[in-house]
Amino acid sequence: MIEIAARPYNYNLDPAHTALVVIDMQRDFIEPGGFGDSLGNDVARLAAIIPTVAGLLALFRHQSWPVIHTREAHRPDLSDCPPSKIVRGNPSLHIGETGAMGRLLVAGEPGNQIVDALAPLDGELVIDKPGKGMFWATGLHERLQAMGITHLVFAGVTTEVCVQTSMREANDRGYECLLVEDATESYFAAFKGATIEMIVAQGGIVGWVAPLSALEKAMTHV
Repeated sequence: MIEIAARPYNYNLDPAHTALVVIDMQRDFIEPGGFGDSLGNDVARLAAIIPTVAGLLALFRHQSWPVIHTREAHRPDLSDCPPSKIVRGNPSLHIGETGAMGRLLVAGEPGNQIVDALAPLDGELVIDKPGKGMFWATGLHERLQAMGITHLVFAGVTTEVCVQTSMREANDRGYECLLVEDATESYFAAFKGATIEMIVAQGGIVGWVAPLSALEKAMTHV
């Protein structure tokens, strides 16, 4: 076990059974002209964490530990996207409509791809998920079980939506979850802060939280 300084108390990472999950670091959420931008958000807040996520990826890749990337993505015919999701809110463009980077949140479109700086390497698992959580309609739990994964380290966006949903789903399935707090972000600073406090509340009801520096320090001699 590798002990990592974390909240609410130290996190014991099992190197033989740990995977990194990078949630939805895709152009549709992070770059101008994507879905996040269509909702009126400041996408620069999310783009700012790209270097930290890249550092976290490098840490796992150096150890040859499993890396999983997710994308929120729907079939071109939107058959896996509930009508309520399409009409909700008041975006300038809805899911499936054509924006600056192709059809929003549709698999295969340019905007649905992970940003170049964090592009998956050969052999890294890429999961297209139709919902907020990474387990819904993806078969990911079964794949992680087949890999012997028991511990998950999380990064990505947005903290309070797809990241938190995926962590809660993972918690219910028995995974020991750690969120890297400077490798996740929200369009709303208060939402990120509140989510982190929810995760660590009551002795880590959802999981643990630590900065990238804590992982780097703990893994110096691995």
